[in-house]
Amino acid sequence: MSDASIYLKAAEALRANPAQWAAYESKGHCVVLAGPGSGKTKTLTVKLARLLSEDIQEPRGLACITYNNECARELETRLAALGIEPGRRAFVGTVHSFSLTQIVLPYAKAADMGLPDEFCIATRAERRQALETAYKKVIGGRENPQLLDFTMGTYRRSILNRNSTEWRETDPLMATLVEAFEAELRAMGRIDFDDMPLLAVRALREHEWLQRAILAKYPVLIVDEYQDLGRALHRMVMGLCFSTGMRLFAVGDADQSIYEFNGANPQLLRELAARKDVECVRLRLNYRSGSKIVEASNFALGEARDYEAAEGAEEGTVYFHPQQGSYEHQAAEAFRTVIVDIAKRHPDLEPGDIAFLYPAAWLGDKVAEVAQQVGLSVIRTDTNAIYPRASRLMRWLESCAKWCSGGWQTGTPRFNHLANEGARLFAEEINTPEMRLAFQRALMQCLWSRRDGTLVLRQWLSDVRAAIITDLIVKCRTMKDEGETLDTFIARTQPGKDCEDMTVSQFAGQSEGNDSLHLSTLHSAKGREFSIVIMFGMDQGSIPRNNSTASQKSEARRLFYVGFTRAKSEVHIMHSNLRPSPFVTELQNRLKLE
Repeated sequence: MSDASIYLKAAEALRANPAQWAAYESKGHCVVLAGPGSGKTKTLTVKLARLLSEDIQEPRGLACITYNNECARELETRLAALGIEPGRRAFVGTVHSFSLTQIVLPYAKAADMGLPDEFCIATRAERRQALETAYKKVIGGRENPQLLDFTMGTYRRSILNRNSTEWRETDPLMATLVEAFEAELRAMGRIDFDDMPLLAVRALREHEWLQRAILAKYPVLIVDEYQDLGRALHRMVMGLCFSTGMRLFAVGDADQSIYEFNGANPQLLRELAARKDVECVRLRLNYRSGSKIVEASNFALGEARDYEAAEGAEEGTVYFHPQQGSYEHQAAEAFRTVIVDIAKRHPDLEPGDIAFLYPAAWLGDKVAEVAQQVGLSVIRTDTNAIYPRASRLMRWLESCAKWCSGGWQTGTPRFNHLANEGARLFAEEINTPEMRLAFQRALMQCLWSRRDGTLVLRQWLSDVRAAIITDLIVKCRTMKDEGETLDTFIARTQPGKDCEDMTVSQFAGQSEGNDSLHLSTLHSAKGREFSIVIMFGMDQGSIPRNNSTASQKSEARRLFYVGFTRAKSEVHIMHSNLRPSPFVTELQNRLKLE
């Protein structure tokens, strides 16, 4: 089957949903407001395939910007199923990656960005050092400078114009600290992740020729999860799409905006969708959740929405489990009663169909400890996971481990996909057809001789690092922080450490696999779905936090809504009996009235 026929067949499936079809057929700027479980990723990827096949003439392409690497990976997987490999004409990646690889690296000198020659991305250790030095110069004292890192980042992302009165007068001390911190980074020959979109936006604003250069390469800009991407991306969109003529296709849901601390603002999406020169399409049907869960989700959100379960959906159920005692006790109770009752109702359910979602990673520790005691394995996607889930290098190595653990026989993952993904990781160095072929051969030689899932992971990782990764990290300015992440994890696999007994096959199952329970913060669960969701620790003080502002309470409610809408058939809400979250109390009361 040809690539064109694959996507056309997928497109036919959109016809049954008029809103999905309208998004697919859109010709100009289009914003798709997509509720939970509404098939937005399917719509987005099929639309992307159509744009590349019908609307954009080679060698031009399109840029697809996502919130994080997890989203990018999901899109790449779905595009591959439609016969499209990102990299040649389609950029798929985060706003940071787009800013760095498409604007900052190619045009730093020409756009006079004030960066040192051969600058690199700062590692976490280098950022800490720069902040400590800046703190001593600007503030002084014996406080821990790292305590200001979060506030500093928020200030950098919220006020983009450094020449404005707002930048100088809103918090003069913080403005001075930011400038001193960035000066220290430059003296070290470094930029950091927050620098990437800020430098890109500044350069685009100051140089019209740069806008035209980006337009020449990418006449279409796709943005996924628009509500989460913040002011820098919004400013970029406004300049590129409504000044130069780049076409915009954006997807998002203001009700799922949960990253205000990173500069996200749901109002930016609302304003974009309301523009007269933008076609706005709403996806109302929920294909994920049972009808009772869809109905109850309005109460969870605290605002009326007209979402409906798709025709033929099961009913779904919401359970409340008031608890007494410590969180350790509550976690034990979850396995003693809640999990046992779920298993009785769904005897064919696998552990991987169940997810524990919680407001903070330390609550996940309580659940993980009990799971270990009862002999159940878990996959964690929070800050206490065995490695940062945002690491592109670690996720790629995980895929390589999966290939070595039997994937080479089943074709999951395909070796060509592994090689292409690895080449994109190190694209700064692997930038010619000859280099890509040499990388592919070296990777095959390395993995072919290590096709054994029972191998001890520490040796496998060390061998793959030495054979494939070490030289590339040295040569690639963008990968040093990833190398630090890998080294930190390899240290955890050494004798006496917590991952010393891990095998290659166990490492390969850290992202997926139906024999392990999923443990995730509410934030990290966004974009995912599970048959059963257990919302653990839904207490006042955790969601929302004590002394929250009105804005923070609104975001906490949206976070509660995001967790609630991950479920297909059952939602279980566990809370302390004497201090339930007000969102839980309101939801209970509303459901009783129905």
